Amino acid sequence: MADASTPARDGAAGDTSFFGHPRGLSVLFFSEMWERFSFYGMRALLVLYMVKHLGYREDERAYPIYGAYGALVYAFPVIGGWVANQWLGYRRAIILGGVLMALGHFTLALPVEPALFLGLGLLCVGNGFFKPNISSTVGRLYAPEDKRRDRGFTIFYMGINLGAFLAPLACGGLGEGVTWHLGFGLAGVGMVIGLVWFVRGRRHLGGHGEPQDPVRLTAPLGSALGLNRQRVIVGCAFLAAPLAALALWRPEVGQRTIQAVSVAVLLILAWLAALQPGAGKLRMGALILLMFFHMLFWAAFEQAGSSLNIMTDRHVDRAVLGWSIPASIFQSVNALFIVLLAPVLTLLWKLLDSRRLDPSIPVKFGLALVQVGLGFWVLTRGASRAGEDGVMALGWLVACYLLHTTGELCLSPIGLSAVTKLAPERWTGFCMGAWFLTIANAHIIAAAVAKLTGSGAQEGTSLTGKAALGQFSAVFGDVFLFAAAAGIFLIVISPLVKRLLAGVK
Repeated sequence: MADASTPARDGAAGDTSFFGHPRGLSVLFFSEMWERFSFYGMRALLVLYMVKHLGYREDERAYPIYGAYGALVYAFPVIGGWVANQWLGYRRAIILGGVLMALGHFTLALPVEPALFLGLGLLCVGNGFFKPNISSTVGRLYAPEDKRRDRGFTIFYMGINLGAFLAPLACGGLGEGVTWHLGFGLAGVGMVIGLVWFVRGRRHLGGHGEPQDPVRLTAPLGSALGLNRQRVIVGCAFLAAPLAALALWRPEVGQRTIQAVSVAVLLILAWLAALQPGAGKLRMGALILLMFFHMLFWAAFEQAGSSLNIMTDRHVDRAVLGWSIPASIFQSVNALFIVLLAPVLTLLWKLLDSRRLDPSIPVKFGLALVQVGLGFWVLTRGASRAGEDGVMALGWLVACYLLHTTGELCLSPIGLSAVTKLAPERWTGFCMGAWFLTIANAHIIAAAVAKLTGSGAQEGTSLTGKAALGQFSAVFGDVFLFAAAAGIFLIVISPLVKRLLAGVK
Protein backbone atom coordinates (compact mmCIF):
# COMPACT_ATOMS: atom_id res chain seq x y z
CA MET A 1 0.00 0.00 0.00
CA ALA A 2 1.42 3.37 -1.05
CA ASP A 3 1.83 6.14 1.52
CA ALA A 4 0.87 9.76 1.20
CA SER A 5 4.29 10.78 -0.04
CA THR A 6 4.83 7.99 -2.56
CA PRO A 7 5.48 9.35 -6.06
CA ALA A 8 3.48 8.08 -9.00
CA ARG A 9 4.31 4.57 -10.15
CA ASP A 10 6.34 4.11 -13.28
CA GLY A 11 3.28 2.64 -14.96
CA ALA A 12 1.53 5.97 -14.70
CA ALA A 13 3.40 7.17 -17.76
CA GLY A 14 1.58 4.50 -19.80
CA ASP A 15 -1.87 5.23 -18.38
CA THR A 16 -3.67 7.33 -21.00
CA SER A 17 -7.25 6.21 -20.38
CA PHE A 18 -8.62 9.72 -19.61
CA PHE A 19 -7.93 11.89 -22.66
CA GLY A 20 -4.28 10.85 -22.60
CA HIS A 21 -4.02 11.11 -18.81
CA PRO A 22 -4.30 8.61 -15.91
CA ARG A 23 -7.82 7.33 -15.17
CA GLY A 24 -7.51 8.64 -11.62
CA LEU A 25 -7.59 12.18 -13.00
CA SER A 26 -11.23 11.63 -14.03
CA VAL A 27 -12.11 10.71 -10.42
CA LEU A 28 -10.43 13.82 -9.05
CA PHE A 29 -11.78 15.99 -11.90
CA PHE A 30 -15.44 15.24 -11.19
CA SER A 31 -15.03 15.14 -7.40
CA GLU A 32 -13.49 18.61 -7.45
CA MET A 33 -16.08 19.80 -9.98
CA TRP A 34 -18.95 19.02 -7.60
CA GLU A 35 -17.08 20.36 -4.57
CA ARG A 36 -16.50 23.62 -6.41
CA PHE A 37 -20.19 23.62 -7.42
CA SER A 38 -21.02 23.68 -3.73
CA PHE A 39 -18.36 26.27 -2.86
CA TYR A 40 -19.13 28.76 -5.63
CA GLY A 41 -22.87 28.27 -5.30
CA MET A 42 -22.60 29.46 -1.70
CA ARG A 43 -20.02 32.14 -2.56
CA ALA A 44 -22.28 33.72 -5.20
CA LEU A 45 -24.96 34.27 -2.57
CA LEU A 46 -23.00 35.05 0.60
CA VAL A 47 -22.39 38.82 0.46
CA LEU A 48 -25.73 39.50 -1.23
CA TYR A 49 -27.47 37.41 1.46
CA MET A 50 -25.79 39.33 4.27
CA VAL A 51 -26.56 42.73 2.73
CA LYS A 52 -30.02 42.17 1.24
CA HIS A 53 -31.51 39.61 3.68
CA LEU A 54 -29.73 40.08 7.02
CA GLY A 55 -29.37 43.84 6.55
CA TYR A 56 -25.61 43.97 7.20
CA ARG A 57 -23.90 47.10 5.93
CA GLU A 58 -21.33 46.00 3.35
CA ASP A 59 -18.36 48.09 4.45
CA GLU A 60 -18.89 47.59 8.20
CA ARG A 61 -20.01 43.96 8.47
CA ALA A 62 -20.53 42.02 5.21
CA TYR A 63 -17.10 42.61 3.64
CA PRO A 64 -15.16 41.88 6.87
CA ILE A 65 -17.10 38.63 7.43
CA TYR A 66 -16.64 37.61 3.80
CA GLY A 67 -12.93 38.44 4.01
CA ALA A 68 -12.51 36.50 7.26
CA TYR A 69 -14.37 33.53 5.79
CA GLY A 70 -12.23 33.58 2.65
CA ALA A 71 -9.11 33.83 4.80
CA LEU A 72 -10.08 30.95 7.10
CA VAL A 73 -11.25 28.73 4.28
CA TYR A 74 -7.78 28.98 2.75
CA ALA A 75 -5.90 28.94 6.07
CA PHE A 76 -7.19 25.58 7.29
CA PRO A 77 -5.51 23.74 4.36
CA VAL A 78 -2.19 24.27 6.16
CA ILE A 79 -3.47 22.11 9.02
CA GLY A 80 -5.34 19.69 6.76
CA GLY A 81 -2.34 19.21 4.49
CA TRP A 82 -0.01 18.61 7.43
CA VAL A 83 -2.39 16.14 9.13
CA ALA A 84 -2.78 14.22 5.86
CA ASN A 85 0.99 14.08 5.36
CA GLN A 86 1.75 12.94 8.87
CA TRP A 87 -1.11 10.62 9.74
CA LEU A 88 -4.39 10.56 7.85
CA GLY A 89 -3.33 10.22 4.20
CA TYR A 90 -4.83 12.17 1.34
CA ARG A 91 -7.81 9.87 0.67
CA ARG A 92 -9.17 9.84 4.22
CA ALA A 93 -8.58 13.61 4.53
CA ILE A 94 -10.58 14.28 1.35
CA ILE A 95 -13.51 12.20 2.62
CA LEU A 96 -13.48 13.90 6.05
CA GLY A 97 -13.37 17.30 4.39
CA GLY A 98 -16.26 16.42 2.09
CA VAL A 99 -18.46 15.32 4.98
CA LEU A 100 -17.77 18.52 6.94
CA MET A 101 -18.46 20.71 3.92
CA ALA A 102 -21.75 18.97 3.12
CA LEU A 103 -22.87 19.53 6.72
CA GLY A 104 -21.80 23.16 6.42
CA HIS A 105 -23.93 23.82 3.36
CA PHE A 106 -26.99 22.15 4.86
CA THR A 107 -26.47 24.18 8.05
CA LEU A 108 -26.50 27.38 5.97
CA ALA A 109 -29.87 26.26 4.61
CA LEU A 110 -31.40 26.69 8.09
CA PRO A 111 -33.35 30.01 8.27
CA VAL A 112 -31.71 31.32 11.46
CA GLU A 113 -28.85 33.81 11.69
CA PRO A 114 -26.53 31.69 13.94
CA ALA A 115 -26.61 28.97 11.26
CA LEU A 116 -24.70 31.35 8.99
CA PHE A 117 -21.63 31.32 11.22
CA LEU A 118 -21.72 27.62 12.16
CA GLY A 119 -22.23 26.65 8.53
CA LEU A 120 -19.31 28.80 7.42
CA GLY A 121 -17.18 27.34 10.24
CA LEU A 122 -17.87 23.79 9.02
CA LEU A 123 -17.00 24.87 5.47
CA CYS A 124 -13.68 26.38 6.60
CA VAL A 125 -12.55 23.25 8.43
CA GLY A 126 -13.84 20.90 5.72
CA ASN A 127 -12.07 22.81 2.97
CA GLY A 128 -8.86 22.53 4.99
CA PHE A 129 -8.95 18.76 4.64
CA PHE A 130 -10.37 18.59 1.12
CA LYS A 131 -8.66 21.19 -1.02
CA PRO A 132 -4.89 20.74 -0.50
CA ASN A 133 -5.09 16.98 -0.50
CA ILE A 134 -7.09 16.51 -3.67
CA SER A 135 -4.66 18.86 -5.48
CA SER A 136 -1.68 16.95 -4.06
CA THR A 137 -3.22 13.66 -5.21
CA VAL A 138 -3.36 14.98 -8.78
CA GLY A 139 0.41 15.47 -8.66
CA ARG A 140 0.90 11.89 -7.41
CA LEU A 141 -0.69 10.46 -10.55
CA TYR A 142 2.34 11.49 -12.61
CA ALA A 143 5.93 10.35 -12.51
CA PRO A 144 8.41 13.11 -11.52
CA GLU A 145 9.52 13.77 -15.11
CA ASP A 146 6.12 13.24 -16.77
CA LYS A 147 5.57 16.25 -19.04
CA ARG A 148 1.79 15.73 -18.88
CA ARG A 149 1.71 17.09 -15.32
CA ASP A 150 1.09 20.78 -16.16
CA ARG A 151 -1.54 19.85 -18.74
CA GLY A 152 -3.12 17.47 -16.22
CA PHE A 153 -3.47 20.30 -13.72
CA THR A 154 -5.04 22.50 -16.40
CA ILE A 155 -7.60 19.75 -17.12
CA PHE A 156 -8.21 19.43 -13.38
CA TYR A 157 -8.66 23.20 -13.27
CA MET A 158 -11.34 22.90 -15.94
CA GLY A 159 -13.23 20.61 -13.57
CA ILE A 160 -13.00 23.25 -10.86
CA ASN A 161 -14.43 25.86 -13.15
CA LEU A 162 -17.11 23.71 -14.73
CA GLY A 163 -18.55 23.41 -11.21
CA ALA A 164 -17.94 27.11 -10.62
CA PHE A 165 -19.84 27.95 -13.83
CA LEU A 166 -22.90 25.81 -13.09
CA ALA A 167 -23.19 26.78 -9.40
CA PRO A 168 -24.15 30.48 -9.62
CA LEU A 169 -26.65 29.67 -12.38
CA ALA A 170 -28.38 27.06 -10.23
CA CYS A 171 -27.76 28.20 -6.66
CA GLY A 172 -27.75 31.93 -7.46
CA GLY A 173 -30.94 31.76 -9.48
CA LEU A 174 -32.69 29.67 -6.82
CA GLY A 175 -31.32 31.74 -3.92
CA GLU A 176 -32.17 35.19 -5.30
CA GLY A 177 -35.23 34.10 -7.25
CA VAL A 178 -36.95 31.84 -4.68
CA THR A 179 -35.32 31.79 -1.25
CA TRP A 180 -31.73 32.15 -0.09
CA HIS A 181 -31.79 28.96 1.97
CA LEU A 182 -32.80 26.73 -0.94
CA GLY A 183 -29.78 28.05 -2.81
CA PHE A 184 -27.50 27.09 0.08
CA GLY A 185 -29.20 23.67 0.31
CA LEU A 186 -28.61 22.98 -3.38
CA ALA A 187 -24.92 23.70 -2.83
CA GLY A 188 -24.95 20.96 -0.18
CA VAL A 189 -26.44 18.49 -2.65
CA GLY A 190 -23.54 19.21 -5.02
CA MET A 191 -21.05 18.45 -2.25
CA VAL A 192 -22.71 15.11 -1.51
CA ILE A 193 -22.55 14.13 -5.19
CA GLY A 194 -18.82 14.96 -5.30
CA LEU A 195 -18.16 12.94 -2.15
CA VAL A 196 -20.01 9.88 -3.45
CA TRP A 197 -18.15 10.09 -6.77
CA PHE A 198 -14.80 10.16 -5.00
CA VAL A 199 -15.58 7.20 -2.72
CA ARG A 200 -16.84 5.09 -5.64
CA GLY A 201 -13.84 5.91 -7.84
CA ARG A 202 -11.03 5.66 -5.29
CA ARG A 203 -9.81 2.35 -6.76
CA HIS A 204 -8.61 4.24 -9.86
CA LEU A 205 -6.14 6.28 -7.78
CA GLY A 206 -3.67 3.38 -7.82
CA GLY A 207 -3.08 3.39 -4.06
CA HIS A 208 -1.88 7.00 -3.96
CA GLY A 209 -2.98 9.06 -1.00
CA GLU A 210 -3.05 6.29 1.60
CA PRO A 211 -1.63 6.99 5.09
CA GLN A 212 2.06 6.47 5.76
CA ASP A 213 1.30 4.01 8.57
CA PRO A 214 -2.35 2.81 8.49
CA VAL A 215 -1.80 0.40 11.38
CA ARG A 216 -0.48 3.19 13.62
CA LEU A 217 -3.36 5.43 12.54
CA THR A 218 -6.06 3.01 13.70
CA ALA A 219 -4.22 1.38 16.63
CA PRO A 220 -5.86 1.98 20.07
CA LEU A 221 -4.31 4.74 22.16
CA GLY A 222 -4.77 2.77 25.38
CA SER A 223 -7.86 4.74 26.35
CA ALA A 224 -10.99 3.21 27.81
CA LEU A 225 -12.94 5.35 25.34
CA GLY A 226 -11.69 3.27 22.42
CA LEU A 227 -9.87 6.19 20.84
CA ASN A 228 -7.28 5.96 18.11
CA ARG A 229 -5.47 8.64 16.13
CA GLN A 230 -8.03 8.65 13.33
CA ARG A 231 -10.95 9.17 15.74
CA VAL A 232 -9.07 11.89 17.59
CA ILE A 233 -8.43 13.73 14.30
CA VAL A 234 -12.09 13.48 13.29
CA GLY A 235 -13.22 14.67 16.73
CA CYS A 236 -10.84 17.63 16.68
CA ALA A 237 -12.06 18.57 13.20
CA PHE A 238 -15.68 18.77 14.39
CA LEU A 239 -14.67 20.72 17.50
CA ALA A 240 -12.74 23.21 15.35
CA ALA A 241 -15.89 24.20 13.44
CA PRO A 242 -17.59 26.18 16.27
CA LEU A 243 -14.25 27.85 17.02
CA ALA A 244 -14.06 28.96 13.39
CA ALA A 245 -17.67 30.19 13.70
CA LEU A 246 -16.70 32.38 16.65
CA ALA A 247 -13.77 33.78 14.68
CA LEU A 248 -16.18 34.69 11.87
CA TRP A 249 -18.56 36.39 14.31
CA ARG A 250 -15.59 38.57 15.29
CA PRO A 251 -13.76 38.70 11.93
CA GLU A 252 -10.90 40.85 13.23
CA VAL A 253 -9.96 38.00 15.62
CA GLY A 254 -9.88 35.49 12.77
CA GLN A 255 -7.76 37.79 10.65
CA ARG A 256 -5.19 38.36 13.40
CA THR A 257 -5.01 34.62 14.04
CA ILE A 258 -4.33 33.92 10.38
CA GLN A 259 -1.60 36.54 10.26
CA ALA A 260 0.09 34.95 13.28
CA VAL A 261 -0.21 31.48 11.74
CA SER A 262 1.22 32.84 8.48
CA VAL A 263 4.34 34.04 10.24
CA ALA A 264 4.78 30.60 11.85
CA VAL A 265 4.27 28.85 8.50
CA LEU A 266 6.79 31.14 6.81
CA LEU A 267 9.36 30.23 9.47
CA ILE A 268 8.65 26.52 8.93
CA LEU A 269 9.08 26.94 5.18
CA ALA A 270 12.41 28.70 5.77
CA TRP A 271 13.43 25.84 8.08
CA LEU A 272 12.48 23.29 5.42
CA ALA A 273 14.50 25.21 2.83
CA ALA A 274 17.54 25.16 5.12
CA LEU A 275 17.23 21.37 5.45
CA GLN A 276 17.23 20.72 1.71
CA PRO A 277 20.45 19.70 -0.04
CA GLY A 278 21.90 21.72 -2.90
CA ALA A 279 19.33 22.76 -5.49
CA GLY A 280 16.52 21.90 -3.07
CA LYS A 281 17.27 25.11 -1.13
CA LEU A 282 16.94 27.16 -4.31
CA ARG A 283 13.68 25.49 -5.23
CA MET A 284 12.18 26.19 -1.84
CA GLY A 285 13.35 29.80 -2.12
CA ALA A 286 11.63 30.07 -5.49
CA LEU A 287 8.45 28.56 -4.05
CA ILE A 288 8.36 31.09 -1.21
CA LEU A 289 8.88 33.95 -3.69
CA LEU A 290 6.11 32.67 -5.96
CA MET A 291 3.82 32.48 -2.92
CA PHE A 292 4.21 36.23 -2.41
CA PHE A 293 3.17 37.11 -5.96
CA HIS A 294 0.44 34.47 -5.81
CA MET A 295 -0.98 36.36 -2.81
CA LEU A 296 -0.90 39.69 -4.69
CA PHE A 297 -2.82 38.23 -7.62
CA TRP A 298 -5.62 36.84 -5.47
CA ALA A 299 -5.84 40.01 -3.38
CA ALA A 300 -6.93 41.75 -6.59
CA PHE A 301 -8.92 38.89 -8.08
CA GLU A 302 -10.99 38.20 -4.95
CA GLN A 303 -12.90 41.44 -5.31
CA ALA A 304 -15.19 39.23 -7.41
CA GLY A 305 -17.19 37.85 -4.51
CA SER A 306 -17.39 41.12 -2.58
CA SER A 307 -17.04 44.59 -4.14
CA LEU A 308 -17.51 43.41 -7.73
CA ASN A 309 -20.64 41.52 -6.70
CA ILE A 310 -22.11 44.62 -5.03
CA MET A 311 -21.06 46.86 -7.92
CA THR A 312 -22.76 44.48 -10.36
CA ASP A 313 -25.95 44.56 -8.29
CA ARG A 314 -26.07 48.36 -8.08
CA HIS A 315 -24.15 49.84 -10.99
CA VAL A 316 -24.35 47.48 -14.00
CA ASP A 317 -27.19 47.38 -16.51
CA ARG A 318 -28.13 43.69 -16.21
CA ALA A 319 -31.15 43.78 -18.52
CA VAL A 320 -30.89 41.27 -21.38
CA LEU A 321 -33.88 40.66 -23.66
CA GLY A 322 -36.18 42.21 -21.07
CA TRP A 323 -34.86 40.08 -18.17
CA SER A 324 -32.86 41.61 -15.35
CA ILE A 325 -30.23 38.96 -14.63
CA PRO A 326 -29.60 38.43 -10.88
CA ALA A 327 -26.17 39.76 -9.87
CA SER A 328 -25.10 36.42 -8.37
CA ILE A 329 -25.35 34.71 -11.77
CA PHE A 330 -22.48 36.84 -13.10
CA GLN A 331 -20.18 34.85 -10.83
CA SER A 332 -20.43 32.22 -13.60
CA VAL A 333 -18.79 34.42 -16.24
CA ASN A 334 -15.22 33.84 -15.05
CA ALA A 335 -15.77 30.08 -14.85
CA LEU A 336 -17.38 29.96 -18.31
CA PHE A 337 -14.37 31.70 -19.82
CA ILE A 338 -12.05 29.23 -18.09
CA VAL A 339 -13.95 26.21 -19.43
CA LEU A 340 -13.77 27.74 -22.92
CA LEU A 341 -10.20 29.00 -22.78
CA ALA A 342 -8.41 26.32 -20.71
CA PRO A 343 -8.11 23.93 -23.70
CA VAL A 344 -6.77 26.81 -25.80
CA LEU A 345 -4.15 27.68 -23.18
CA THR A 346 -3.25 23.99 -22.78
CA LEU A 347 -2.62 23.66 -26.52
CA LEU A 348 -0.73 26.97 -26.56
CA TRP A 349 1.65 25.89 -23.80
CA LYS A 350 2.16 22.54 -25.56
CA LEU A 351 2.90 24.26 -28.89
CA LEU A 352 5.31 26.74 -27.31
CA ASP A 353 7.02 23.91 -25.39
CA SER A 354 7.57 21.95 -28.60
CA ARG A 355 9.37 25.01 -29.98
CA ARG A 356 11.19 25.69 -26.70
CA LEU A 357 9.35 29.00 -26.33
CA ASP A 358 7.16 28.12 -23.34
CA PRO A 359 7.35 31.06 -20.87
CA SER A 360 8.91 30.26 -17.51
CA ILE A 361 6.76 30.04 -14.38
CA PRO A 362 7.68 33.56 -13.13
CA VAL A 363 6.90 35.08 -16.55
CA LYS A 364 3.46 33.42 -16.52
CA PHE A 365 2.86 34.76 -13.02
CA GLY A 366 3.89 38.26 -14.13
CA LEU A 367 1.53 38.11 -17.11
CA ALA A 368 -1.26 37.03 -14.75
CA LEU A 369 -0.76 40.08 -12.54
CA VAL A 370 -0.72 42.46 -15.51
CA GLN A 371 -3.95 40.97 -16.86
CA VAL A 372 -5.84 41.09 -13.56
CA GLY A 373 -4.79 44.73 -13.28
CA LEU A 374 -6.00 45.49 -16.81
CA GLY A 375 -9.37 44.00 -15.89
CA PHE A 376 -9.82 46.70 -13.25
CA TRP A 377 -8.60 49.36 -15.68
CA VAL A 378 -11.41 48.32 -18.04
CA LEU A 379 -13.93 48.90 -15.25
CA THR A 380 -12.62 52.43 -14.69
CA ARG A 381 -13.17 53.12 -18.41
CA GLY A 382 -16.70 51.79 -18.15
CA ALA A 383 -17.40 53.88 -15.05
CA SER A 384 -16.22 57.04 -16.82
CA ARG A 385 -18.86 56.43 -19.51
CA ALA A 386 -21.75 55.71 -17.13
CA GLY A 387 -24.81 57.94 -16.98
CA GLU A 388 -25.80 60.19 -14.09
CA ASP A 389 -27.64 57.25 -12.52
CA GLY A 390 -24.29 55.52 -12.05
CA VAL A 391 -25.19 52.52 -14.24
CA MET A 392 -22.57 51.22 -16.68
CA ALA A 393 -22.93 48.94 -19.70
CA LEU A 394 -22.72 45.19 -19.16
CA GLY A 395 -19.93 44.72 -21.70
CA TRP A 396 -17.36 46.41 -19.45
CA LEU A 397 -17.99 43.87 -16.69
CA VAL A 398 -17.71 40.95 -19.13
CA ALA A 399 -14.43 42.34 -20.52
CA CYS A 400 -13.07 42.62 -16.97
CA TYR A 401 -13.91 39.00 -16.24
CA LEU A 402 -12.29 37.93 -19.52
CA LEU A 403 -8.98 39.57 -18.57
CA HIS A 404 -9.18 38.16 -15.05
CA THR A 405 -9.74 34.71 -16.53
CA THR A 406 -6.77 34.77 -18.88
CA GLY A 407 -4.66 35.97 -15.97
CA GLU A 408 -5.95 33.22 -13.73
CA LEU A 409 -5.10 30.56 -16.34
CA CYS A 410 -1.54 31.88 -16.47
CA LEU A 411 -1.19 31.52 -12.71
CA SER A 412 -3.43 29.13 -10.83
CA PRO A 413 -3.02 25.72 -12.55
CA ILE A 414 0.65 26.51 -13.18
CA GLY A 415 1.09 27.35 -9.49
CA LEU A 416 -0.56 24.13 -8.29
CA SER A 417 1.73 22.14 -10.54
CA ALA A 418 4.76 24.12 -9.36
CA VAL A 419 4.07 23.24 -5.72
CA THR A 420 4.12 19.51 -6.50
CA LYS A 421 7.42 20.00 -8.37
CA LEU A 422 9.22 22.30 -5.93
CA ALA A 423 8.06 21.03 -2.52
CA PRO A 424 10.06 18.35 -0.67
CA GLU A 425 8.39 15.03 -1.41
CA ARG A 426 7.30 14.22 2.14
CA TRP A 427 6.03 17.76 2.74
CA THR A 428 3.93 18.27 -0.39
CA GLY A 429 0.63 18.38 1.53
CA PHE A 430 1.95 20.98 3.98
CA CYS A 431 3.44 23.12 1.20
CA MET A 432 0.16 22.89 -0.71
CA GLY A 433 -1.59 24.09 2.44
CA ALA A 434 0.91 26.96 2.74
CA TRP A 435 0.20 27.79 -0.91
CA PHE A 436 -3.50 28.15 -0.10
CA LEU A 437 -2.60 30.16 3.01
CA THR A 438 -1.35 32.88 0.66
CA ILE A 439 -4.94 33.07 -0.66
CA ALA A 440 -6.11 33.38 2.94
CA ASN A 441 -3.93 36.45 3.38
CA ALA A 442 -5.10 37.69 -0.01
CA HIS A 443 -8.69 37.60 1.28
CA ILE A 444 -7.70 39.75 4.25
CA ILE A 445 -6.14 42.30 1.90
CA ALA A 446 -9.10 42.04 -0.48
CA ALA A 447 -11.57 42.75 2.34
CA ALA A 448 -9.65 45.89 3.29
CA VAL A 449 -9.67 47.03 -0.35
CA ALA A 450 -13.39 46.23 -0.72
CA LYS A 451 -14.22 48.35 2.35
CA LEU A 452 -12.76 51.37 0.56
CA THR A 453 -15.42 51.02 -2.15
CA GLY A 454 -18.25 51.22 0.41
CA SER A 455 -20.90 53.84 -0.21
CA GLY A 456 -20.35 55.22 3.27
CA ALA A 457 -16.58 55.25 3.13
CA GLN A 458 -16.27 59.03 3.26
CA GLU A 459 -16.86 60.40 6.77
CA GLY A 460 -20.09 58.47 7.22
CA THR A 461 -21.73 59.96 4.13
CA SER A 462 -23.85 57.79 1.89
CA LEU A 463 -22.92 58.02 -1.79
CA THR A 464 -25.42 57.23 -4.53
CA GLY A 465 -25.58 57.12 -8.30
CA LYS A 466 -22.52 58.21 -10.24
CA ALA A 467 -20.73 59.34 -7.06
CA ALA A 468 -20.98 55.83 -5.59
CA LEU A 469 -19.75 54.31 -8.86
CA GLY A 470 -16.89 56.81 -8.81
CA GLN A 471 -15.83 55.43 -5.44
CA PHE A 472 -15.53 51.95 -6.99
CA SER A 473 -13.68 53.38 -9.97
CA ALA A 474 -11.12 55.22 -7.84
CA VAL A 475 -10.27 52.12 -5.82
CA PHE A 476 -10.16 49.87 -8.90
CA GLY A 477 -7.80 52.32 -10.60
CA ASP A 478 -5.34 51.97 -7.72
CA VAL A 479 -5.66 48.16 -7.89
CA PHE A 480 -4.81 48.30 -11.61
CA LEU A 481 -1.65 50.33 -11.02
CA PHE A 482 -0.41 48.13 -8.19
CA ALA A 483 -1.12 44.77 -9.88
CA ALA A 484 0.34 45.83 -13.23
CA ALA A 485 3.49 47.22 -11.58
CA ALA A 486 3.98 44.00 -9.58
CA GLY A 487 3.55 41.90 -12.73
CA ILE A 488 6.03 43.94 -14.76
CA PHE A 489 8.54 43.79 -11.91
CA LEU A 490 8.27 39.98 -11.74
CA ILE A 491 8.75 39.66 -15.49
CA VAL A 492 11.88 41.83 -15.28
CA ILE A 493 13.42 39.70 -12.52
CA SER A 494 12.20 36.40 -14.03
CA PRO A 495 15.69 35.34 -15.25
CA LEU A 496 16.90 35.47 -11.63
CA VAL A 497 13.88 33.53 -10.39
CA LYS A 498 14.32 30.94 -13.12
CA ARG A 499 17.81 30.19 -11.81
CA LEU A 500 16.28 29.35 -8.43
CA LEU A 501 13.93 26.91 -10.12
CA ALA A 502 16.94 24.78 -10.97
CA GLY A 503 15.64 23.36 -14.21
CA VAL A 504 11.92 23.41 -13.44
CA LYS A 505 9.93 25.13 -16.23
